Amino acid sequence: MRYLLVDRVVEWKANESIKGVKNVALSEDFLEHHFPKNPIMPGALLLEALVQLAGWLEAASSKFENWFLLKQVSRGMFYGFTYPGDSVELEVQRKPGDSPANRSFSGICAVAGKRKITAEFEGDVVSLAELENVDDQKRLFQFLTRSGFLK
Repeated sequence: MRYLLVDRVVEWKANESIKGVKNVALSEDFLEHHFPKNPIMPGALLLEALVQLAGWLEAASSKFENWFLLKQVSRGMFYGFTYPGDSVELEVQRKPGDSPANRSFSGICAVAGKRKITAEFEGDVVSLAELENVDDQKRLFQFLTRSGFLK
């Protein structure tokens, strides 16, 4: 099963930064076993939400020619739990000095302004068309940004 862990993109600046939101719902299947009777969103999925947001930044910045694939997490810190009902604020910044084939990012997840995780990660820039249908991804980005057909 593929998890789409960004519910909304609220702001983005080409090749620089992107902000989004993940709303944690009690009905999400990963919460059933993490942990029984004490549901907590896995920290690895919060990290994945940041990586997906970096992918959206790469796609939007390249007119949907490219996508970002994670290669390495160089630093990750976890500061607290994320529960059902939380609205997680996601923010990713592209680090300077990368190459056309590689990107480095820093990211933070916070709930009500209180950080839950921070991370630094890097990976490869790949062709979006080799991974997904480009038109479908453009339409999904329009939905995530509430632009285009939803106005």
